[in-house]
Amino acid sequence: MRISFNYKYQLNLNSILNAQERLQTASNKLEKQTRILTPADDPAGSARVVAIDQQINQLDQYQKNSVLLKNGLDIEEQTLSNIRGSMDQARTLVLQLGNGAYSQSDRSAVATQLKNIQEHMFDLMNQRDSSGNYLFSGYQESQQSYVYNAVTGSYDFAGDEGQKFIQVSQSVTIAGNDSGKTVFENVDRTYKTTSPTFSGGGTAASITVNDQSKFDVFFKSNYDAVTAANNNFSLEVDAANNYEIKKNGASLSPAVTGTYSSGSPINFNGLTLNLSGGVPSQMDFSLQPPEKTNVLNSFNRIIDAVINQMLSGSALGAVVGETLHEIDGASFYVDEAMSAIGGRQNVLENISQSIDDLQIANKSYRADIYEIDYAEAITELTKQETALQAVQQTFNRVTGTSLFDYIN
Repeated sequence: MRISFNYKYQLNLNSILNAQERLQTASNKLEKQTRILTPADDPAGSARVVAIDQQINQLDQYQKNSVLLKNGLDIEEQTLSNIRGSMDQARTLVLQLGNGAYSQSDRSAVATQLKNIQEHMFDLMNQRDSSGNYLFSGYQESQQSYVYNAVTGSYDFAGDEGQKFIQVSQSVTIAGNDSGKTVFENVDRTYKTTSPTFSGGGTAASITVNDQSKFDVFFKSNYDAVTAANNNFSLEVDAANNYEIKKNGASLSPAVTGTYSSGSPINFNGLTLNLSGGVPSQMDFSLQPPEKTNVLNSFNRIIDAVINQMLSGSALGAVVGETLHEIDGASFYVDEAMSAIGGRQNVLENISQSIDDLQIANKSYRADIYEIDYAEAITELTKQETALQAVQQTFNRVTGTSLFDYIN
């Protein structure tokens, strides 16, 4: 076969261009530190790298969410811890108000300290997070959690019951806040009865709580929020000086009966009933509907009792008892919230560690597919340089050959 000069020249030129292209590819892979410059280099590997990159980006977002969540929970936990400490201080001061040796001046000084604690707790209950949002306002994060109502003199919750959840893994979301409605507004006020009324031969009647814990148990098991009549009780005394305590006109089970003596106390589920007068007679009372409050308003009542009403003795003792009951209830809910936060933090820490481990595995797998082996890449680059040099030398020799070189 006769080969023309142009064909021979073009054939060698193509060899040089192909060798240059292979050298450039090897150089680009080394420069960009990758085995895959285009999907055509490794279609299956390219698809796997795209999927891994998507997972890495998703896990990165989960990690960012986790950091945001951790910061928020840390701030809330510290805030609740400070509130809890203030409650303990306030409880100690309220106990001091029950000291019968204190003068009005002493009690006023204690009430002033309680007012300072109240103001500090008001600030804490309006704490903001690192983004400037109110911690305890629920979904209304731009709305101040608690406001002072100058008309009623009470501290009112201004947020809602919303709880924001943050996704920290593909299938796990964790609450990032607690509403003040849940943490601070569920404090039960002391359970009470209505003031008693008397009829028949009765001349006076009174009811006092002698065992609040026992009465609380009775109240919770007997109060009927649907049928109001079931909350009505009566002490009925017949002409033979026999008494029976009834509920809504019906005998209790077991029946509560005894012998009546005018003015003698009758103990009934933590209550002391006292009816005076002749027989037959009757005393009626009811269980008051339960009320909720927050600890700021509990402080209001004890401060008012000391400074404005100047109560002392048993009257002040009753308010002290109610306030201690409400502080203990408020402390319970704060402790419960802190416990829940601790549980969320533990879950978050475990998930974050799992994501870190998964990220390491993903990036290692991606590197195996996508990133170069430097020794291999340098060897390939050297090989392609040598190949190019060989092709170029061959081109020079072949294109320099002529028939005249063989004619004597």
